[in-house]
Amino acid sequence: MIASYLPKYGAVLTLFVLSVGALDTFIAAVYEHAVILPNRTETPVPKEEALLLMNKNIDVLEKAVKLAARQGAHIIVTPEDGIYGWVFTRETIYPYLEDIPHPEVNWIPCKDPQRFGYTPVQERLSCLAKDNSIYVVANIGDKKPCNASDTNCPPDGHYQYNTNVVFDSEGKLVARYHKYNLFAPEIQFDFPKDSDHVTFDTPFGKFGIFTCFDIFSHDPAVVVVDELQVDSVLYPTAWYNTLPLLSAVPFHSAWARAMRVNLLAANTHNTSMHMTGSGIYTPEAVKVYHYDMETESGQLMLSELKSRPRREPTHPAAVDWSAYARSVKAFSSEQSDFMGMIYFDEFTFTELQTSTGNYTVCQKDLCCHLTYKMSEKRSDEVYALGAFDGLHTAEGQYYLQICTLLKCQTTDLRTCGEPVGSAFTSFEEFSLSGTFGTSYVFPQLILSGSQLAPERHYEVSNDGRLKSRSGAPLPVLVMALYGRVFEKDPPRLGQGPGKLQ
Repeated sequence: MIASYLPKYGAVLTLFVLSVGALDTFIAAVYEHAVILPNRTETPVPKEEALLLMNKNIDVLEKAVKLAARQGAHIIVTPEDGIYGWVFTRETIYPYLEDIPHPEVNWIPCKDPQRFGYTPVQERLSCLAKDNSIYVVANIGDKKPCNASDTNCPPDGHYQYNTNVVFDSEGKLVARYHKYNLFAPEIQFDFPKDSDHVTFDTPFGKFGIFTCFDIFSHDPAVVVVDELQVDSVLYPTAWYNTLPLLSAVPFHSAWARAMRVNLLAANTHNTSMHMTGSGIYTPEAVKVYHYDMETESGQLMLSELKSRPRREPTHPAAVDWSAYARSVKAFSSEQSDFMGMIYFDEFTFTELQTSTGNYTVCQKDLCCHLTYKMSEKRSDEVYALGAFDGLHTAEGQYYLQICTLLKCQTTDLRTCGEPVGSAFTSFEEFSLSGTFGTSYVFPQLILSGSQLAPERHYEVSNDGRLKSRSGAPLPVLVMALYGRVFEKDPPRLGQGPGKLQ
């Protein structure tokens, strides 16, 4: 069953008449897909069996594509691993791979399917795009032969890449991106030697594309936005939510806001692995999102976006993330700090002991300042202000500076940083800031039930404060300023320690 959701503010979804030349707006679609997974096997299945499984998933995606096209969508993004899943070794994924050429070959697989050998998946995706006059973004596997003259050539004689492809509304292959920053469990794929900075132009803006774990990186994520100046980013992902700071919707919407671009994020849907959370995000607002841990259904989302947000008068100014925090003195406190873990990182915490207060907590070069007012201080809930300034080393290595206010799992301070789903304490006022040594900070505000706070209730000031603005009491689960210090990263997030060159 394909469900679709159209936000009220994006209700101008009558069929667009494509005019010659540039469009000021376009209709974006993302589809969160409950992937039909293959049986786990120790040996590769025949390629005919692999294709059968992939066609079952494409059958579902086809319904989403057709529904999106009927509602006027110009482009649809589907998830990472959305066509065959993720339960593979290097050997067992091989029957699912195709040779994907560079887009410069000017190829429409739907019209010329045999040009590059056995490519039934590319043919079908191309025909989906062509027959429905819509750009289709999908994630599949690429294979490239190599030999002993290449010192990096794997022993089996070919490279295997986690790959995004884009087919335009005529079915032509217009983009191919090999995932550069593989997540630690992706043993079935190879790291590309060099990062692809993949962009392409459309009548509705310039697009960049990357995949899942890449969003933590400078290369390619920041490069395509800051240096190549894309208007929108296409983002297939297979993201499992890790509370309190790495849930898909809050993190992705914060990234779009901080990077000041449109982000079309399509996640896989698998509640047993905590995979859910897709959305369409702009620099100013969350247009539409989907988070569902109750059902196993897919979900289609659509929204109308500005094609070139940088040119809009409403495009937000850059934030100086440390301006306010460096201008104020640390709030003094007699109480002791304590240590706690969030996703393998050791934070320095201080407890919020009163209903109204000012606190500062520091770690290394980062000091986090909080001013707040609760509706009441409950005895059955504890909140803490935390700071982390260091290299994250679990499932990848990347340097973080984080300020966070969060609800502890229980009243035992040892549970601060553990996942928690609900909160009853309401905050009427708050202001969170930090002495960040980076301009890349992603602001999050998550309410009870893992819901995003509506933008009308908070703002990010130009001097780097995440603060309340409506006076409405908010049941805060976690608020965070999540900073990335790229110059202290290893060369590639999924590999060993070192410095960016």
